[in-house]
Amino acid sequence: MSKDKKTGGKPTDEKSAKDTHYATLRRAHRDSKRERGEIPTPPPQKRRRGAEDWKPPTLAPEQVYLYGLHTVRAALDNKERKNVKLSVTQNALARLEIDADSLGIPVEIVAPHDIDKLLGPDAIHQGVMLETRPLPVRRLEALRDSPLLLVLDQVTDPHNVGAIMRSAVAFNAGAVITTQRHSPTESGVLAKSASGALELIPYIQITNLADALGELHKLGFFTIGLDSEGPAPLEGTFSGDKVALVLGSEGKGLRQKTRETVSALARLDMPGAIKSLNVSNAAAIALYAARLHLKA
Repeated sequence: MSKDKKTGGKPTDEKSAKDTHYATLRRAHRDSKRERGEIPTPPPQKRRRGAEDWKPPTLAPEQVYLYGLHTVRAALDNKERKNVKLSVTQNALARLEIDADSLGIPVEIVAPHDIDKLLGPDAIHQGVMLETRPLPVRRLEALRDSPLLLVLDQVTDPHNVGAIMRSAVAFNAGAVITTQRHSPTESGVLAKSASGALELIPYIQITNLADALGELHKLGFFTIGLDSEGPAPLEGTFSGDKVALVLGSEGKGLRQKTRETVSALARLDMPGAIKSLNVSNAAAIALYAARLHLKA
């Protein structure tokens, strides 16, 4: 008599299939939570084989590669996206839960290493990559009816900008405005960090920040620059029914010209021993405070 029969257990192959099924479900649930930013992506313990020799392909100005299940799904749902081609593994296509025939673009079934060749062996692409075009350029004039905007003064890290986008969408900001220089352009890294938020909020890159702030003033916005040395707490600085929060770069903070141009400077009061926060965390707190003011 077999061990399975003695113990009343199920045959080994049946148990293995069931274990594999539940492992797949657990992995999908974990990936989904990471895509939504609910749990962190663990840092790589070591560079994957071939990472040292990989060189990124040269992309045309209008060529963008987006990757990751949640990111690509959001891009495919965005009517303003002009998509070119979807490259996806058979397993990832099933997890995307889309009708490939209705996309109107070529869908290529590939192996994971085929995507690695384009994105690099360290990219967490989850077996899916979308070749697309940049989103349409937005103008500041279109934001006159938005009560809350977020302005970034040369925030350079695309991971930070992506996290800021998520907070901006969560608090229903009308746009994220940033400079063309010393700021990340639309890219796979930015979109992956934003986890779908890039498709839900305008990302406007302007040439001159001081001029843009002046234009926002003409549109009726009260602009507040966040500064750790600001003369007053943020919650006592708000004014009016249209607010634009301005945050500086990760290291230097707001530039002098920006300080001189905003309507007011303010600080986040922090009673603890640490007096500064990562720019994405500061943005989330400031957006929450701004929403309280606008609801009052």
